[in-house]
Amino acid sequence: MGVRLMVVDDHRLLAEALASALKLRGHRVLAAAAPAAGAAELVIARAPEVCLLGTAAPAEAGAFDPVVRIKSERPQIAVLVLGPVPSPRGIAAAFAAGASGYVRHDERIEGVERAIIKARAGEAAVAPQLLQGAFADLLNPAAQPDDEGQRLLEALTPREVEVLLRVADGEDTRLIAAGMHIAPSTARTHVQRVLMKLGVGSRLEAAALAARTGLLDRAGPLP
Repeated sequence: MGVRLMVVDDHRLLAEALASALKLRGHRVLAAAAPAAGAAELVIARAPEVCLLGTAAPAEAGAFDPVVRIKSERPQIAVLVLGPVPSPRGIAAAFAAGASGYVRHDERIEGVERAIIKARAGEAAVAPQLLQGAFADLLNPAAQPDDEGQRLLEALTPREVEVLLRVADGEDTRLIAAGMHIAPSTARTHVQRVLMKLGVGSRLEAAALAARTGLLDRAGPLP
């Protein structure tokens, strides 16, 4: 039986793509939204069984305030945090706030669905590889992780960074061209160069990679 759920993420393209994929698998998606604020109020008002709640910076103070608010007013809602590869502190903070689990932005749809089913059943939903990574970080605190987001950002020109931000916001080639005051053919070329430099095959993959590595937050808002 399908799950009544919501997808709430700051990156509209990711939210809508995930919502569409879950609908095709028989789940009832009440909303696919990307509010900068008001996420908790939206979820409380719609009262799904499970909420996939996106965050770009799980280690930042206040990142899980919406989870606290949701669980305070609607404790029956299972909240799954959707975010980049977290630190041990990020995972701990999510559960401390009341989350039922943590799912990476680039998780396969089968993994997302398994987490949703577990969360609805009242079980903790964290991929084994995330827990293994968290334990490895705890056991080796001196090890410095590779800053993939910074490396990718340095590989892109300022123009290409803007293109990536627009792709992550769900803009098609026409909107990218209009927003940057360039020809559609030039916009397509920029998009292809971004995909090539990131080593991905689609706009959705590019947006997911950028979100997972924190590249979008490093890049800042659109000019």
